[in-house]
Amino acid sequence: MVSISNSLSAEFSILKKHADSVIQLFEEGATVPFIARYRKECTGGMTDVALRSFYERWGYLVELEKRKGSILSLLLDDEGCSEILRKKIRAAMSKTELEDLYLPFKKTRKTKAWAARELGLEVLAEEIWSGERLDTLLEVKAWCKQNGLVISPELALDGVVEIIGDIIGSDNEFLKLGRLTLLREGVLVSRVLRGKKEQGGKFRDYFDYQEKINQVPAHRLLALFRGKKESILKLGVSLREERECPRILEVSHLYQLFGVEKIKRQALTSVQQKYLNLAWQNRLFSKLEGDILSQLKEKAEEGAIQVFAENLQDLLMAAPAGSHCVLGLDPGFRNGVKLAVVNEQGGVVEHGVIYPHAPQNRMQDATTLLSKLIRKHQVHWVAIGNGTASRETENLIAKLIKGNNLDCHSVVVSEAGASVYSASPVAIDEFPDLDVTIRGAISIARRFQDPLAELVKIDPQAIGVGQYQHDLKVSQLSQSLANVVEDCVNRVGVDINLASVSLLSYVSGLTERLAKNIIEYRQQKGRIESRSELLKIKGIGEKCFEQCAGFLRILNGKEPLDQSGVHPESYSLVKQMADSVKLKTSDLLNNVQVLNQLKLMAPVFSHVGDLTYSDILTELSKPGRDPRPEFRYASFDQNVHHLDDLQEGMALEGVVTNVAAFGAFVDLGVHQDGLIHISQLANRYVKDPRNLVRVGQVVNVTVLEVDIQRKRIALKANGL
Repeated sequence: MVSISNSLSAEFSILKKHADSVIQLFEEGATVPFIARYRKECTGGMTDVALRSFYERWGYLVELEKRKGSILSLLLDDEGCSEILRKKIRAAMSKTELEDLYLPFKKTRKTKAWAARELGLEVLAEEIWSGERLDTLLEVKAWCKQNGLVISPELALDGVVEIIGDIIGSDNEFLKLGRLTLLREGVLVSRVLRGKKEQGGKFRDYFDYQEKINQVPAHRLLALFRGKKESILKLGVSLREERECPRILEVSHLYQLFGVEKIKRQALTSVQQKYLNLAWQNRLFSKLEGDILSQLKEKAEEGAIQVFAENLQDLLMAAPAGSHCVLGLDPGFRNGVKLAVVNEQGGVVEHGVIYPHAPQNRMQDATTLLSKLIRKHQVHWVAIGNGTASRETENLIAKLIKGNNLDCHSVVVSEAGASVYSASPVAIDEFPDLDVTIRGAISIARRFQDPLAELVKIDPQAIGVGQYQHDLKVSQLSQSLANVVEDCVNRVGVDINLASVSLLSYVSGLTERLAKNIIEYRQQKGRIESRSELLKIKGIGEKCFEQCAGFLRILNGKEPLDQSGVHPESYSLVKQMADSVKLKTSDLLNNVQVLNQLKLMAPVFSHVGDLTYSDILTELSKPGRDPRPEFRYASFDQNVHHLDDLQEGMALEGVVTNVAAFGAFVDLGVHQDGLIHISQLANRYVKDPRNLVRVGQVVNVTVLEVDIQRKRIALKANGL
């Protein structure tokens, strides 16, 4: 579709040939990660984020074109549809605009306006609107008698109001300008519903609230709509002149409502203004108000989904601790502390339960077993979940390590979603013979080793890094989060000989079925030695191989390039590069001096494309590099375990758990996250908290205020 390509080229400020190429790649089934990484010459170097937006907009425009075709087919034999209107339909750039144009032709239920037309009152309405007849009871009564209509003049005038209101309310130009006016000049108003003050205490900031619509931030909109959903708040839109249609909406063509104008004029008459105001009061304002509230809700949801996606990306791309033997602890009081020892490859070597805390208080038994496990398996790290009894367990481990001079460290890890994973089909399939609580301890240990590899097994919505996520459209949220996971997995790359089904399922071009086929092949044949071997696996054909091969890593395999992000389609090129400097392909890996020499030889390989050639050189310099940051962990203050241990002015270290538009939440180890409001992030203006902090980041903070009753901690960031 040429028009779609032109539109996308203009919207994304890219060359039309690039827009055409991207559309063709999508139509051929190419994934965003593949296009972003291996087709840069086709896209002009578009990022995966830009390509996601392009894909969504392309899908929207394709649907829009289909709807245009459907509407034009329905109106094909409709004499009331002019060629001018058909051109407007073809040129419509949004679904809202398109439906506004189609609105007058929709076959709807019988309305008061329809009933008035059935009586023949449209002629009277046209005469009154054009000024040919006065709208007095006497004039209207005479008209009814003249036309043989047995109806009171009052009812006839009511019908005129309905007909004129219906016509104005179906005018796409009026509706478009009306929405723009409310968005620009309207005020969002919130009031508490009668008798709901006590029940809706958490919304008390919005009991008597108003703010200009164009200034309300997305997070506040979410809170307001949550209050509306819970039947605590009533939301509405206010204008300075609510009883009269704003003058700006007296669009110049309204005096032509009934067809060709009888008299040339440039403004509405007083009679027309009167009926416009009646239409505004009776139906138009409430319709436009509903449209605006829907738009605001959609805007808030899009903002919330974006925040959730960005936080999830930060969490998934958090620094992995790496291949260490880890003791994972899922703390608890009455039900004990569940534990699992996980080796360097993530395999479970031992598990159990200890009861060091009340009510059992079997401290001696617990410390004896823990000390034995740490020494026996040479545990380097003890990863402790941050839920119930976390600080008590952390204190126990700290004393144990120090008292026994053990060569290991302890760290508190977010256990968000661990319980969801524990009872999931994935966990049951992995550990069918283990108790659900032990699976939680395994998840905690493994997510410390590699957050990405473990968190992909959990429904992203259960990880808990969003705001008001339960108020969002499930399908839209799920798709957005799945896209984030896919991008993160492919950015890092996957060791095909160690990856789980969950991790492989997110690799470009692979499905869950194909991921299971890979695992089955691995189990039957053993270690996969080369990327080319993928073609022997059931279901993986040439197209699938093209999409997935570059993202799958094979360490110490037959082909040295298989450990890198160089795509197999470029292996022959790399061999040519190696031949040009009289070396083997393997000699190029990590060889900075030779790669710098090859960089100067770029013109020799100009047929490849600068972007692709540069990417290959970068990958050869650090084959299989992990783009994630270096590992760092937060050290909680050992004197602070509960909310009432916090004092104003305390300087503490914590870890960012969530970033919202209004600030960042920080775990201080007291089972209640503190909030660094956006105004307290730095000693300068901060437009977006994510410019300074990300989920998983270790930060230094000062306690500003502690509200124990409301369980709120106000913090100030230090040194950001």
